[in-house]
Amino acid sequence: MSVDELIEGSKSLGLDGICLTDHDTFWTDEEIRDLSSKHDFLVMPGCEINTEAGHVLVFGLSAYEFGMHRPEYLQASVEQVEGVMIAAHPYRRRFLEEPAERPEAREEMLERASGDGFFRMCQGIEALNGRGLAVQNKFSLELGGRLRTNMTAGSDAHKVEQIGTVATEFHRPVACLDDLIRELRKGRYQPVDLRQNSAPEA
Repeated sequence: MSVDELIEGSKSLGLDGICLTDHDTFWTDEEIRDLSSKHDFLVMPGCEINTEAGHVLVFGLSAYEFGMHRPEYLQASVEQVEGVMIAAHPYRRRFLEEPAERPEAREEMLERASGDGFFRMCQGIEALNGRGLAVQNKFSLELGGRLRTNMTAGSDAHKVEQIGTVATEFHRPVACLDDLIRELRKGRYQPVDLRQNSAPEA
């Protein structure tokens, strides 16, 4: 889908704003301002960085640098600008559906994931991914509970029909990127499944 379709689809579903988080590429401030103005809608820039430890949603950076594939380098870059890192779809690489049917195997996966230092580098994890299966998101929710970390939700929409499945609900108004970063760092939000119109239970 085009970015215009994404924004108009989000508006039509009653969302208050969206984050554009393409892989390893950044939207410019001018592009974001133009999109927000054109659609009269809150659009905020971010990026999904591919790292050796998994995908990370970052807010506050403005350009990709070689080395950001290493989690420690990325963390240092984000901290330098007082930005935010959110571990995207943490079930990937850490959860296998078929073995997880055995309680002891699932417990082992959770235990291993909760001991992964990568998650400690992030200000939160994405507990609900709109394209994730229910069992995968349940794993992420339980992982977030064990880590005692903040949890977001994102549609991860690649097609129009995937928009607005899940969202992050903020406790205070978010009107710009600075607001978003502040609230993410403070942990004043929760994941919401818009298909069920409720906050999920871990």
